[in-house]
Amino acid sequence: MAPDRVARENTGLDWLYRGVSEIFPDRPDSEDTSENLAQRLAKTDRPLRVKLGIDPTGAEIHVGHSIPVRKLREFQDAGHQAVLIIGDFTAQIGDPTGKSEVRKQLTPAEVKQNAQTYLEQVRPILDLERVEIRYNSEWLSKLDLGKIIELLSTMTVGQMLAKEGFADRYAKENPIFLHEFLYPLMQGYDSVAVQADVELGGTDQKFNIAVGRDLQRYFGLLPQFGLLMPILLGTDGKEKMSKSLGNYVGLLEEPLSMYSKLEKTPDNLLPEYFELLTDLPLETLPENPRDRQKLLALNIVSQYRGEEAAKKAQEAAIELVKGAGTTAADSVPEFSLSEVQFPAKLFYILNAAGLCKSGNDAKRQIQGGAVRLDGERIEQVDLGFDAPTELAGRTLSVGKNRFVRLVT
Repeated sequence: MAPDRVARENTGLDWLYRGVSEIFPDRPDSEDTSENLAQRLAKTDRPLRVKLGIDPTGAEIHVGHSIPVRKLREFQDAGHQAVLIIGDFTAQIGDPTGKSEVRKQLTPAEVKQNAQTYLEQVRPILDLERVEIRYNSEWLSKLDLGKIIELLSTMTVGQMLAKEGFADRYAKENPIFLHEFLYPLMQGYDSVAVQADVELGGTDQKFNIAVGRDLQRYFGLLPQFGLLMPILLGTDGKEKMSKSLGNYVGLLEEPLSMYSKLEKTPDNLLPEYFELLTDLPLETLPENPRDRQKLLALNIVSQYRGEEAAKKAQEAAIELVKGAGTTAADSVPEFSLSEVQFPAKLFYILNAAGLCKSGNDAKRQIQGGAVRLDGERIEQVDLGFDAPTELAGRTLSVGKNRFVRLVT
């Protein structure tokens, strides 16, 4: 996964290359510190300013979002200055990367609320006491028309249409609105404003990071390095991790829910998940895939909920499957939520999943305290859910011997 390590051995920079898809520019044989990040790190007489931008367009982060945040922490631990940019201004535009249609524009109030939840969710990863947190409205809201025209003059329409997604939309005659062209320019201007030496992002952010390099050069600054990390595949092993697809592990989920999902990580994804989501030495992992799954789940839940909560989640997961006469998570029966029309009441789902004889029986079981969702007792008889994504990956049980894992 990581770039070629020729000429990088014995540099003490294994942390830099772990889980990295591409560093650009990157000439390992060059002594020029503007083309070789390892040389820059070795020869600089000051901490590098390492930028990560987060647009708070939603309220919940999943483990896929944590990958560049974890890399930012590694730069922190190496003595460099982490610069976390909350895109409260750019979030009102919305990143058009990978989108087949224009994003819904958020209100300032929505963005502010999302930003607060984002910071709380990355707290277990970053040392926030040592992070320079900036909101890009600080400089973008002050740009006058003259400065915006100057920014627009640095790129051509042809260059902009080369951006992933724009060309497809243009060919399919899907509307591209002019304000969407401003997004990469404004994200790039963030790098100018904070004088970034390195910018982190997913592989889908290469265009935006390259725009930042161009703008820094335009404004007389040394261009930043781009450090790109993979887009994580979801727990289904097929599509990228996404809440809308139900194949995600959210940082706000209960420990048992997180553990239960991660414990079923497909074998082919285990190497990638260990490399990108943990700090465990890859050469010392257990050989048995089942042991690897348990270790992965325990480690990741420990990162966000603490070791004690992770162990309790593991014990609870074992208890859930004891009724089947085994402790293997794979033996937990699954129920597809595609068989349910949403919005739906939980008592209806209990009946549809075969855990209760009828809706009335399900209500009685709830009232009697026998129903649990990821180990948490349900007391609200009329509890309802708007979409299957709210339940995907969670375990629903009645008593000790009846349970299903809810899937999409």
